[in-house]
Amino acid sequence: MTNINDRQLLKELKDRLQERTKFEKEVNVLTQELQDVTKRFKESEALKSHFISNISNEIVNPFTSILGLSKSILQVEKNDWKKVVSMVALIHSEAFNLDFQLRNIFVAAKIEAGEVVPNVAKVNVRNIVQTIIEAFNLVARKMGIEIEFNYEIEYGFGKNFYFKTDNEKLKLIMSNLLNNALKYSYKNSKVIITMTADEDTLNIAVQDFGTGISEKNQKVIFERFKRLDSGINSINRGHGLGLSITKALLDVMGGTIEIDSKKGEGSTFTVRIPEAKNVVEGFSGEGNDIFFDDEDEIF
Repeated sequence: MTNINDRQLLKELKDRLQERTKFEKEVNVLTQELQDVTKRFKESEALKSHFISNISNEIVNPFTSILGLSKSILQVEKNDWKKVVSMVALIHSEAFNLDFQLRNIFVAAKIEAGEVVPNVAKVNVRNIVQTIIEAFNLVARKMGIEIEFNYEIEYGFGKNFYFKTDNEKLKLIMSNLLNNALKYSYKNSKVIITMTADEDTLNIAVQDFGTGISEKNQKVIFERFKRLDSGINSINRGHGLGLSITKALLDVMGGTIEIDSKKGEGSTFTVRIPEAKNVVEGFSGEGNDIFFDDEDEIF
């Protein structure tokens, strides 16, 4: 009888040890999860602080310029319209930049909230790219940069001429890539946009002949709010939001982005977007729509 009780006691002790081990594992898992949440919270707070610090100038500076130029126009003599035209052009440039940056900010917020989904239509991709180029022409002319568009999809290519994709996301992707190419180009150089199609995939390459990107920076360039040059005297404006948004939108669309760059020789960003499988009836992007029109529902 004693032997039986001893066996029962040993079994009970063994069961309790197993329960304790299981409990300790659960506690360790919960502790690790809590540490991960705390780490993400700290990173999020640091990210927000960094974002506010970097984005302030992108909003404040254009507003200051617009207000100052508007005041100057009011003081111009009636017979000196050349000055007015020049200042109106500057106002347009600053307003365009401000609108572009704000659109990126709003989209970044939607991405963080997980509210971005594809909105598919049959898109005239050639006219979409031409519309974006026209929108950035003033910026390019100010820098003496020529934008060359090579459309290498033969007319009558079929469904790839009207490509099933998200019109507004494609516009923002192309806008960020072209803006980035212009921003890091040398003056009096060139930016080349090449569009091809391979079966059910749209390929768009944006090449510049500017400062280029080091291998180290290529590893972090798509991270949120990263810049290639964060120095206070950097000649390049921007807060590193555009490329991270481009990558996030491509993820939603099932696409990819590649970079080929050498320091001092320029960069080529190539996006590959698969045609959406959704059945759609509408058409979008005929090339006559206004860039970032007030009525656009982006996401």
